[in-house]
Amino acid sequence: MNGVRSKKLQKEQIKQMSTDTDKTEVGSYFISNYPPFSQWKKENIAEVETVLTQPPHEEVPLGLYLHIPFCRKRCKFCYFKVFTDNNAKDIENYVAALCREIEMVSKLPVMGDRPFRFVYFGGGTPSYLSSRQLTSLVDRLRANINWDQAEEVTFECEPGTLKEPKVHTLRQLGVTRLSLGVENFTDEILNENGRAHLSDEIYRAWEWIKAADFPNVNIDLISGMVGETWENWKYNISKTLELSPESITIYQMELPYNTVYSKDILGNKIGIPVADWSLKRDWVNYAFDEFLANGYHVSSAYTVVKDPEKVNFSYRDNLWQGSDLLATGIASFGHVSGVHYQNKAELAEYISDLTEKSQLPLGRAYTPTAEQSLIREMILQLKKGFLEVSYFKTKFNVDIIEHFAEQWTTHKSKGFLDFNQDRVELSRKGLLHADALLPPFFEDKFRDVRYT
Repeated sequence: MNGVRSKKLQKEQIKQMSTDTDKTEVGSYFISNYPPFSQWKKENIAEVETVLTQPPHEEVPLGLYLHIPFCRKRCKFCYFKVFTDNNAKDIENYVAALCREIEMVSKLPVMGDRPFRFVYFGGGTPSYLSSRQLTSLVDRLRANINWDQAEEVTFECEPGTLKEPKVHTLRQLGVTRLSLGVENFTDEILNENGRAHLSDEIYRAWEWIKAADFPNVNIDLISGMVGETWENWKYNISKTLELSPESITIYQMELPYNTVYSKDILGNKIGIPVADWSLKRDWVNYAFDEFLANGYHVSSAYTVVKDPEKVNFSYRDNLWQGSDLLATGIASFGHVSGVHYQNKAELAEYISDLTEKSQLPLGRAYTPTAEQSLIREMILQLKKGFLEVSYFKTKFNVDIIEHFAEQWTTHKSKGFLDFNQDRVELSRKGLLHADALLPPFFEDKFRDVRYT
């Protein structure tokens, strides 16, 4: 990487950062569940073991998550369980364990007769697997399950791992939504942040993806990567519009505890020039304006879609409404019959539990109360930009306007939202601050605990 160019980008970014109190500190910002993951305990595993051996709750949708933890490189902002420098034997050992887990899960009473409504291949980098490995994996999975009735089968891809035959393999395997981790279109910034791919690989992969005619292709961007500037952010948005994907997801850069950047900040006391929250929100706001001006529609605090009638987010919407999610793969998170759980996070334990002990690799669990389940669904659905009060009255017998009157009033006074007895609706300002609006709804005992 050109060191002079990197320093120039960082200096330009630092100039644009404010000196306000909205500095991006180490810690989790993005909220994906409730209660916080730090409260899930090994001592609660029996609770998930019990519900797995019982019939499912009536009419609850079922989804499947498969974690593929391999990557070419570890991004400096990544907080997921991933492995690099893997050989074919490592991958085969893991895939064999994953297939064994699917086999065991498929025989559990909690499956009932339910088809999978959605399937999600996440990572890591699922597209790290070769075409042969992917076909072998799916063939073994289909010996025990199928997703022929699924509304959505999502597969995450890193551009540099794709080849034309692999893209066609994914289409043939039934993938309906391909999500491409672009993050940024500038090589210097991709390099600085530890991404494995470069811009040329994005454009090359895009030609193959479009030719394969997936029903839905999503592009991921990150607002606030190290080195980002206004000029470059505008360039990212223009290049994304040129590609014209069906949907676009924008995340705001955060620094969870176990990232390379966070460890440098906390351990080596190195200052990492990540944009302040106000600047990152300005960038997302600009992106939303540009996308809406070009015919897109806002679908959540993070997503825009070209055609709301064509693009659905079955994984997101079902999960945010309390569906069951059978989680498979190392360190993956699931939710079944009202119980949260996570698989073991150590590779040797995960594989040995499945291949040697013939037991599910359950690591920790948590059974939320009715109040906690209400809070979970409400805060997650709020990320879509609105809430229908009737939904919560019907499902939880709670009037959320009365129940959380103080929080709604406070957020309204700050211009984040408006509400009446039937509906809560976020303003644009509220969408840009969505995750920051959620902790006030937490129970008191969880407001000051570590999230992960």
